[in-house]
Amino acid sequence: MDVPGFGTIDSSWRPALTPLTEQLASIATFIDSERTAGFDVLPRADHVLRALTLPIDQVKVLIVGQDPYPTPGHACGLSFSVNRDVRPLPRSLTNIYRELSDDLGIVPPEHGDLSEWSDQGVLLLNRCLTVRAHNPGSHRNQGWEIITGAILEHLAARNQPLVAILWGRDAQDSARHLPGVSIISSAHPSPLSARRGFFGSRPFSRANELLVNMSETPINWEISR
Repeated sequence: MDVPGFGTIDSSWRPALTPLTEQLASIATFIDSERTAGFDVLPRADHVLRALTLPIDQVKVLIVGQDPYPTPGHACGLSFSVNRDVRPLPRSLTNIYRELSDDLGIVPPEHGDLSEWSDQGVLLLNRCLTVRAHNPGSHRNQGWEIITGAILEHLAARNQPLVAILWGRDAQDSARHLPGVSIISSAHPSPLSARRGFFGSRPFSRANELLVNMSETPINWEISR
């Protein structure tokens, strides 16, 4: 399914987005105005809805972030992930890898491509799906929260096993869209907040424990090097 201005998604998400065609068009107009004003908008247009290339019936774990990385070349359409060639890694991702090591003893790779998680059914979704370069939070309250809220409600309504990992206040606000879903929440992994509850939160092992309790296959969180 093609979403004009935002790329192609799996058709299983159509029921969530079809009622929001006008809202998506409004966001597209806003983004066009940003670019016309000379601002760089991240990620590139065909990656904005990249997370939704994962079919909805394959989603087992949801990781919600705030908005895309504001550093040019970092945002790739999957929350917290970057392309394999990005160096140095974003500091939030470095902290995620540190917690992954502390939690499960996994030695993280040198790259920051988390698509192997997505391939196993981990939906990597930001609360806002675009951002002005070098200006985090700059596209809040422009309509994305309505879109992602509808996506989360559609996901929760499947009545399938699901664990939601919510990092940071923006992500935790999305809990209201996830009735009946098992939730693991903590501070955001950014350098400003990681020591206030992210480190030591053990989200990866806890998510797998919950999945096993739901008779669902756990995630292999180890990423190939």
